[in-house]
Amino acid sequence: MTSKDQVNQAVAEILSELRALGSERNRAGMARYGINVERAFGVSVYELRRLAKRLGVSRALALALWDTGNHEARLLACFVDDPARVSERQLEAWVRGFDSWDICDQATTSLFDQTPFGWKKAVEWAGRDGEWVKRAGFALMAGLAVHDKAAGDEAFLRLLPVIERGAFDERNFVRKAVNWALRNIGKRNPALHAAAVACAERIRAEANAQAGGERGGSPATRAARWVAADALRKLTSAKTRARLVEARDARERR
Repeated sequence: MTSKDQVNQAVAEILSELRALGSERNRAGMARYGINVERAFGVSVYELRRLAKRLGVSRALALALWDTGNHEARLLACFVDDPARVSERQLEAWVRGFDSWDICDQATTSLFDQTPFGWKKAVEWAGRDGEWVKRAGFALMAGLAVHDKAAGDEAFLRLLPVIERGAFDERNFVRKAVNWALRNIGKRNPALHAAAVACAERIRAEANAQAGGERGGSPATRAARWVAADALRKLTSAKTRARLVEARDARERR
């Protein structure tokens, strides 16, 4: 798919298909979960991934789909783009277009974390102020913890101080992404599990110190306390510990 006319024709056909796949029921359900449906048809991610598989990887199509501004078309763009060809400029342009947690999470964990700029942007965006950009930074960390199999522990250890600072952001969509990043790093291997648990304990201790106790405090300290408590609950669960043991045993058998 190379000519502009071919791409435009493909986009028109895809938008028509997306409109047919959507429903007001799905749209209402998306809205209940806090997704901006102003420019959405109401198509499930399952259907979008099926469509992406059929379309295959296409850089030109991805860029054109994103430019439509349609919610599902933008999600589809994240699924069909070629991460090796994504530029830093594109990442900055797309992250500014985020208006819901779902486009933020799908873009960062289906595309951005597989580009050459994933690690750089994770730290940069986590330090910015905008809610969706900041969430994108921590969602990228969560994605890298799952998808970057070649990264060493040191790379993830360097993210923990960023996570500690981010835990005190009281905005719901930010604190949940901070928690997600911490949990995914802790699930990667036993060494990072210990480091993530220690990080959560430091966050809890600092929140309690700022609040003057284990209850109350400012919205920021309450957010940090939740990040720590939820991460500790999940990281110290029997299920997580069993998974880590299984993964360790599997590596030793190789």
